[in-house]
Amino acid sequence: MTTSPRDHAPQALDVHTHGSGHGPGPVSWAMAATATLHCLTGCAIGEVLGMVIGTSVGLSDWATVALAVALAFVFGYALTMRGVLRAGVPFRQALRVALATDTISIAVMEVVDNAVVLSVPGAMEAGISTALFWLALAGALAVAFVVTLPINRATMSRGRGHAVVHGLH
Repeated sequence: MTTSPRDHAPQALDVHTHGSGHGPGPVSWAMAATATLHCLTGCAIGEVLGMVIGTSVGLSDWATVALAVALAFVFGYALTMRGVLRAGVPFRQALRVALATDTISIAVMEVVDNAVVLSVPGAMEAGISTALFWLALAGALAVAFVVTLPINRATMSRGRGHAVVHGLH
């Protein structure tokens, strides 16, 4: 039996119809933790970069948060797209997958981690050379992970969110 190159082409993904191939069903906490950690990685890169830039150049707290949130979305989507593109999905479709899979997760992480950082007295004014700045930021990202984990597990159990990306691997 011979196969054609089309037999090895990636399947089309319809992110609105659970393109994961896994369908809705129970998702382990370990799988949800892996997906959440992947999302946290992109968020943390953008968040830390935004906080460092904003704090270093003297932006207001809200301008720093806005920069950090924007960069968290950029890096979060970019990390997802990197893996999806490697799976052979065309760029526009990879972008749709990243938007569909990561938006809720990144949004929750950003709301939580920025709320935590802003609630730590003096953290934003402490500067990047202080332990307070880095401990507040690390603690905020840890809290964001814990809050986002069950949300990701629930969306993945419905065949949405990161389940779509896992279906490509």
